Amino acid sequence: MLGVTRVEGRSRDGRDGLQGVFAGRRFAPDRPPEPGRRGLPSSLTDVGVAASPGTVLSAPDAVGYDGAVRVGGGPMSVVGGPRTLGALYAGIDLGGTNIAGVMADADGLVRAEANEPTRSEEGPDGVLTRIARMIDALAGEAGARPSAVGVPGLVDLERGRTRFLPNFPTQWRDVPVRDALAPRAGCEVHLLNDARAATLGELTYGHGRGSGTMVFFSVGTGVGGGVAIDGRLRLGPLGAAGELGHQTIVPDGPLCGCGNRGCLEALASGPALAAEGVRLVLSGQAPRLRETVGGDLAAVTPGTMAEAAAAGDAAVRAAIDRVAAYLGVGAANMVVALHPDLVVFGGGVAELGDLLLDGVRAEVRRRVGMLPAGSVRIDRSLLGARAGVLGAVALAAAGGLRPAPPARPM
Repeated sequence: MLGVTRVEGRSRDGRDGLQGVFAGRRFAPDRPPEPGRRGLPSSLTDVGVAASPGTVLSAPDAVGYDGAVRVGGGPMSVVGGPRTLGALYAGIDLGGTNIAGVMADADGLVRAEANEPTRSEEGPDGVLTRIARMIDALAGEAGARPSAVGVPGLVDLERGRTRFLPNFPTQWRDVPVRDALAPRAGCEVHLLNDARAATLGELTYGHGRGSGTMVFFSVGTGVGGGVAIDGRLRLGPLGAAGELGHQTIVPDGPLCGCGNRGCLEALASGPALAAEGVRLVLSGQAPRLRETVGGDLAAVTPGTMAEAAAAGDAAVRAAIDRVAAYLGVGAANMVVALHPDLVVFGGGVAELGDLLLDGVRAEVRRRVGMLPAGSVRIDRSLLGARAGVLGAVALAAAGGLRPAPPARPM
């Protein structure tokens, strides 16, 4: 996730509490702000926020290093400054299929948004040029200059470079995204892995508000993720903590883009599910799916497969159930490792809702016997497709990352 920020206007204390955006409208938090809290709690860390109900990602409390972790070889932490009235931030989510962008304030209220195909085959320069144009267009529509950008893969958080984007041509190895994009966009740029940015969005504006430990699965073109422990997004030494899609589910299973076999991504991503749908159509096992797509195999998607399953294609329903079981195994692994109180599924495949998640919940209950699995809430992202871009806004509003001094002994 990449962010650019420019703050204009006068300061305010943020006592109006957290508000976010869903389906183009503001939504209020489930509970009112905690008495006496201003802006971000001081436990904001790891490009995340220990978000108590009703807190906002801004204000002087964000400045500080408590709980900072090592990122890119040194301790890093989120920083921030006083929230300003009228300040806007651009959030860009660079995905394998589409680039999504919003202009929003620190409360997550979206003022402008845009979406266009990624066209990754054009290479880094072409993609970054389009991102810069998108930021210009968003700024023009919102009437103010910003921001933050989501990058699908490993990123060097200190140098602002991509390390490895497995689903992009050339894999974008060591591309100086921040230095290349900032002058074109005319604003500061911050990078964060796209799935970690979506986790930050959910933690700040979505179901994660008030949660202690949260696991986030992003299931779309690939499978990514993020982990928040004690309300803090954990990045690890390379910013790669939370690569949940690359846990091995089936030893010697299908080859994954990362080079391993049997990864969750190779088994349960959108393309993996759609490929099975195409196979079922070609083998004559999915007549309702063939009818739904009018014989156009390119129109086979998780969404059209859900329609066909509801219309009576048993083989298609079995394919969806199998993906749910794979995701359930991945979620069960995280439950026994971390015992989170919340597991959230985002991304396009998660839009299947309970058709998918009922199977995930059943698999977790079946496999987790050491812990009270029923106490773990498993839900679809409250922010939906906007989790990534709003996470980028949260990153931008906090001012990104900076090195932290060495941790003091306990």
